[in-house]
Amino acid sequence: MKLIYKVFILAGILTLSSCERDDICAEDSSTTPRLLIEFFDVLDQDNLKNVPNLTVYGEGLTESPEVSNNKTLIFNSSENAVALPLIIGNEGEEVTTRFVMERRTDLRLDGDAGTSSNIDIVEITYIPEFEFVSRACGYKSVFTDLKVRIVPDGDNWIIASSFPNNLNNTDNITVANEDATHVNLLH
Repeated sequence: MKLIYKVFILAGILTLSSCERDDICAEDSSTTPRLLIEFFDVLDQDNLKNVPNLTVYGEGLTESPEVSNNKTLIFNSSENAVALPLIIGNEGEEVTTRFVMERRTDLRLDGDAGTSSNIDIVEITYIPEFEFVSRACGYKSVFTDLKVRIVPDGDNWIIASSFPNNLNNTDNITVANEDATHVNLLH
């Protein structure tokens, strides 16, 4: 009887010691970051400045939305920051993502033909690279060689862009996390 008892205990120990912890990606694990943008006053670049009645969406995803929908990131709201999801694409190949930023959406929606909003297109170019996070989480994308261009249209409300954390004034901007703002847009 003692022998059978010892065999069961030994089998139990061997079974438990061969188990691995659950492969669950922890909530605080690093994931693919969004591009964090803040809006600043072009005349006083140390001060955040709300964009009145801002609407933001990916170009080609929706056509001048009349109401908020799952394709708009911000709809007709005064904001001084936005987090933009970037298209991942193929590793090592340049990707360009374009976002529509509409200022004073309320003027387009008011039904008055004499008033209108002002739409600017922000073009973001980058190269995705994949980084291994863990077995449970898999890979995340990091975006390197980031460039931002305001598409000229003759009536831009966004005047310029800058990279607030580019202390070395290099052209190699990387978006690896959401710990700080990546781009400032001046208006």
